[in-house]
Amino acid sequence: MVNETHETELSRPIKVKALPADPVVIEADAGERAGLAERFGLPGIDRLRAVVDIAPSGPGFRATGTLEAAIRQTCAISGEDFPARIVEDIDLRFVREQANAGVVNEDGEIEIELDLDDSDEIEFSGDSFDLGEATAQTLGLAIDPYAEGPNAENAREKAGIVGEGEQQGPLAEALKGLKSG
Repeated sequence: MVNETHETELSRPIKVKALPADPVVIEADAGERAGLAERFGLPGIDRLRAVVDIAPSGPGFRATGTLEAAIRQTCAISGEDFPARIVEDIDLRFVREQANAGVVNEDGEIEIELDLDDSDEIEFSGDSFDLGEATAQTLGLAIDPYAEGPNAENAREKAGIVGEGEQQGPLAEALKGLKSG
């Protein structure tokens, strides 16, 4: 749930009774970007901007638009930082929180069944929802956790890591003989 009482790094509450007619533009300042970089384990976020249209949709509200970010990421292979660009569509539905929407199982835990259409549905309570936190979560989901930087191949070669089928040595030759024979 996005609309909780704790502070988020990028909070932009939207009052449901006074929806903005124009697109909402979210530009994260330096402090917000630093907080989000720490949250997502990134060396840095140089730019974060989202432009989002909000409209009533059934029992809730639909937010559609685009998120653009310039981040610095750590290569999963070489460990070096490198710049990356993220452009992500935003398509979210904000719906009012439903009390007891799930079924209580034998362990006393609430089980909720989700349909495919429910995957980008965010519950809120009160008179507003936090579009900034939803934008932050969209960014977090768009970050490639196994991104490879420009020196990844060199790092593989230096470590002696070769691609599938490129192994060398007497055991590799014996294995090739078994596979072909």
